[in-house]
Amino acid sequence: MAERKIIGIIPARYASARFPGKPLAMIGNTSMVERVYRQALKSKTLNHLVVATDDERIKLHVESFKGNVVMTSPDHQSGTDRCAEVINKADDKWDIIINIQGDEPFIDPAQIDLLISCFDDDQTQIATLIKKIVNKEDAKNPNLVKVVKNVFNYAMYFSRSEIPYNKKDADYFFSHVGIYGYRQDILEKISALHESRLEQMESLEQLRWLENGYSIKTATSDHENISIDTPEDLKKIKLK
Repeated sequence: MAERKIIGIIPARYASARFPGKPLAMIGNTSMVERVYRQALKSKTLNHLVVATDDERIKLHVESFKGNVVMTSPDHQSGTDRCAEVINKADDKWDIIINIQGDEPFIDPAQIDLLISCFDDDQTQIATLIKKIVNKEDAKNPNLVKVVKNVFNYAMYFSRSEIPYNKKDADYFFSHVGIYGYRQDILEKISALHESRLEQMESLEQLRWLENGYSIKTATSDHENISIDTPEDLKKIKLK
């Protein structure tokens, strides 16, 4: 098999209603975005890594630790759209694009490699990770996105609701881990789609893709991700 060209993109915007300037927030002596960047560099399968931002302060900071950075529009509504702009600006063509969350400073590099392995299947258009929910009560949390998959490990639906309705078997809930991979031609197509009704109802962009007939392959990760959504989340982190 010929070597695939795989790029990781870390969307990092400055404006945030709950945590302005989050990418520059310090965790110990290292910023959020630098921690994500350095973790992603440990991936065994990424060929290139870049931060996509809309803010000069973030750009200068990434350059200060010798990271790759691309300026993008401040008008994007999602990290997917920001990734699409990076790809549209690039002279290179990529086989796979990985959208790495900029607010998970302790992402496991093995998760990136697991996600990329989904594309060993030529039929995979989009891929994402899921994790088994251990505590059934978590399935009722609307901030934890749930996913139902089929026997071929393709997502059937994502929801903030408790899905599936599960009266007896408490061992069949999966949460969504917000990292995505796309083939370049698919990324270009889904970034041109209009917001869908289901997406509006659930506030989940991946429903736009499902509603328009695209498939999302899933792989199950055991790693417990820590997302930083507010300054209060930052205070809970305990560095080793």
